[in-house]
Amino acid sequence: MDLTKYITSVSDFPQQGILFRDITPLLGDGKAFQAVVEQMAAFAKKRGAEVIVGPESRGFIFGCPVASALGIGFIPVRKKGKLPRETFEVNYGLEYGENTLCIHKDGVAPGQKVVIIDDLLATGGTIDASVQLIEQLGGEVAGAAFLIELKALKGREKLDDIDVLALIQYE
Repeated sequence: MDLTKYITSVSDFPQQGILFRDITPLLGDGKAFQAVVEQMAAFAKKRGAEVIVGPESRGFIFGCPVASALGIGFIPVRKKGKLPRETFEVNYGLEYGENTLCIHKDGVAPGQKVVIIDDLLATGGTIDASVQLIEQLGGEVAGAAFLIELKALKGREKLDDIDVLALIQYE
């Protein structure tokens, strides 16, 4: 299935000069959405995932059904102030700004194999922060899967030796 048919490019969103890749048409098509979940789940299974971690908020959209398909847990990585119990936090840079991500201190067990699922790999800031959080808890990042990779922004370079799946790549 050609997943690019379900991605709409929107110029100058959320600010001038940004070409935004809108995934909502893909989410609205059951077969396309299912194809993405199946491919990500196959990748996570191959990597030996014991738990899925997804960064807020679109990592939830893909991460939860992947975890469910594999019969394993889903751990959210959220913005500061959104998790109710004790957390670890990491500050990181975005393509156009800065943010803080947090994970519950008991979210990942030491030695647990984790696959990170998200919609987009751009500069790699969000995923790098997620990796740092998982490693603070003693987890092992076994891979990371994305719907879209923006290759020109070189986010993959921040992921060192982590096995990466990107279903769609844009230069």
